[in-house]
Amino acid sequence: MATSKGKTPAVELEIGDRTVRISNPDRVYFPARGETKLDLVNYYLSVGDGIVRALRERPCMMHRFPEGVSGEKVHQKRLPHGAPPWMETVRVHFPRYNRTADELCVTEVAHVAWAVQMSTVEFHPWNSRRADTEKPDEWRIDLDPMPDCPFDRVRQVAHVAKEVLDELGITGYPKTSGGSGLHVYVRIKPEHGFGDVRRAALAFAREVERRAPDDVTTTWWRKDRDPAKLFVDYNQNARDHTIASAYSVRGNAEATVSTPIRWDEIDDVDPKAFTIATVPERFAELGDLHATIDDKAHSLDTLLEWAERDEKEGAEVPPEED
Repeated sequence: MATSKGKTPAVELEIGDRTVRISNPDRVYFPARGETKLDLVNYYLSVGDGIVRALRERPCMMHRFPEGVSGEKVHQKRLPHGAPPWMETVRVHFPRYNRTADELCVTEVAHVAWAVQMSTVEFHPWNSRRADTEKPDEWRIDLDPMPDCPFDRVRQVAHVAKEVLDELGITGYPKTSGGSGLHVYVRIKPEHGFGDVRRAALAFAREVERRAPDDVTTTWWRKDRDPAKLFVDYNQNARDHTIASAYSVRGNAEATVSTPIRWDEIDDVDPKAFTIATVPERFAELGDLHATIDDKAHSLDTLLEWAERDEKEGAEVPPEED
């Protein structure tokens, strides 16, 4: 854990063998309860093992709020200037613009703390790692409710998703989104490019839709979706699409947290109850519920067979941009 020294307006934290200087530590970032920038740093330190596991060696976009979450939001792909030499990056290529970016690449909790010093609130990692950024090792199931979809429906669909995963022999790790939905992460073998991982995710989404047609939609265009249904957002597996990691705080006044949960918690979980004020105690009691996610990497072969079947039957692979 960190210790502070000095009583200047800035605070220096000793984090492992790193020193991280936190300027404006008393700036209020979250108006609902008045948590400050330093409170945010201390939250991330309290879940250090979990946030590092979620981000480890992944290119990571930072969502920065220099004036707190009531102010402007900055989507930061490149590591900000002035980073200390111990910060790590990974270079990624953006074919559409023929550009590259050296993105944050977390391997220790001090990297997270320094990013918060640079006003980062949310951490949005890629689903691939720097060993091969073009081969994802994480399949993300995003249960995204439309505006009129109640959370009870999200719960019901989560159970259907688990049923399909169980039949496939795949272990999924659920978490709240920090908003109104749920995410399920699956560790996969880094054998396929983004296109095939997305095809597999779409095939899975269609199977969930077949089993719960009154609750689920896979309709691509938002304007064509039933506003009372849940969209299984397979496109979160497309290249350069990112969502908030496990243990990432969200940029809202209440400082909600995208929090790992057990499957048996889904029927009773209240996502709004997970905030930077409550998650540290939960983490201290339960540890990281995603701690075993790297123990086994699953194959996408069956899902890709489903995708090929669907495509032969006339199903179209939607465009990558919504």
